Amino acid sequence: MANIEERVENLLKEKIENIGYELYDVEYAKEGKNYFLRIYIDSSKGINLNDCEKVNNEIMDILDEANYIKDQYFLEVSSPGIERILRKDKHLQKNIETEVNVKLFKKDEQGKKEYKGILKGYTEKYIQIDETKIDRKNIAQIKTIYNWK
Repeated sequence: MANIEERVENLLKEKIENIGYELYDVEYAKEGKNYFLRIYIDSSKGINLNDCEKVNNEIMDILDEANYIKDQYFLEVSSPGIERILRKDKHLQKNIETEVNVKLFKKDEQGKKEYKGILKGYTEKYIQIDETKIDRKNIAQIKTIYNWK
């Protein structure tokens, strides 16, 4: 599925940028019996329903013409949200010194399955949260934490 995500991202990135948005991420997932292609867009002004509709209308024909996905799927265009999932190095880079929640696939050597703290850095192999280095292979999800004060 990652290959489909990469191909779709490469196909749509320039078009989405040309109409004034950032292509934040692409996710292709099977949930139950249905497939979903999720296109996450961003902008310095934020994202509203009209933005999602505009991008949807611009990319539908491009996706149909490319025909990368053979299964029937639902197309969803949305904002990545206020608490964002960080899947790529570009997401990590933008969020250095940001509070994050890291969930692991299984407990680590310290017996922990979750960490909360400040993202201090990353390499190809590790993510550093405060003073703790976490093996990227053991990370199920990294998500920013919004302080709702």
